[in-house]
Amino acid sequence: MISRRKWIAGIPAAGSLLLTACKDSLPPTYGSLFDASNALTFAAHRFLLRNQPLVREFGRERITKNFPAINETNPKSDRYQQLLAGGFAEWRLPIEGLVAKPTELSLATLKSFPSRTQVTQHNCEQGWSAIAEWTGVPLGRVLQEVGMLPQARYVVFHTVDGWWDSLDMFDALHPQTLLAYGMNGRELPVAHGAPVRLRVERQLGYKSLKYVSRIDVTDRLDDVEDGTGAVGAAYGYSWYAGI
Repeated sequence: MISRRKWIAGIPAAGSLLLTACKDSLPPTYGSLFDASNALTFAAHRFLLRNQPLVREFGRERITKNFPAINETNPKSDRYQQLLAGGFAEWRLPIEGLVAKPTELSLATLKSFPSRTQVTQHNCEQGWSAIAEWTGVPLGRVLQEVGMLPQARYVVFHTVDGWWDSLDMFDALHPQTLLAYGMNGRELPVAHGAPVRLRVERQLGYKSLKYVSRIDVTDRLDDVEDGTGAVGAAYGYSWYAGI
């Protein structure tokens, strides 16, 4: 039996092995000592979740009656308001970068793909949680449609209200990561990101961006925007928010 002292002593070595195994997926910010704990958490999660288990799903009776809508709830963008007035019939989602078929997908096209509906818990970094039913197309299915190239490592998301974030392929291809266009059996409400929002069920709520307006597939993050992997980094949010 391994003694407690030997087990504790082995933690740094195990952490080093985990980080080495996951180094190709870590964003540029994890090269600093300051983010060493976040990097270790990331690597440990990648190891423990390597078989891509699903997060818990609930029955519809567990849906929260009043799911909070926070931060932006109706973008002031003139273009967004025009699209909203037209029922998003003219809305298009550009997908560019390391894909064989750069394209612009309409809402109708997204809805034509095989869909997934899941009742999951949204865990907010502000300390609250709520359960909702989300319907959409798995992001992996969309990436397959546009022909993601082998060298692709990250998917970057931009939104109508100026936010951006990114996922590595491990989370991007998870079956519960959705481009969601429905909530609780209805069209996605404006306050919750209409017409399409991201759902990243294995990370804290701030990774599930609302009002997705563009997707870029890339092999690196250090040359995207400020190089931190997400706009939230400037406000103290970790790039990886696994739960």
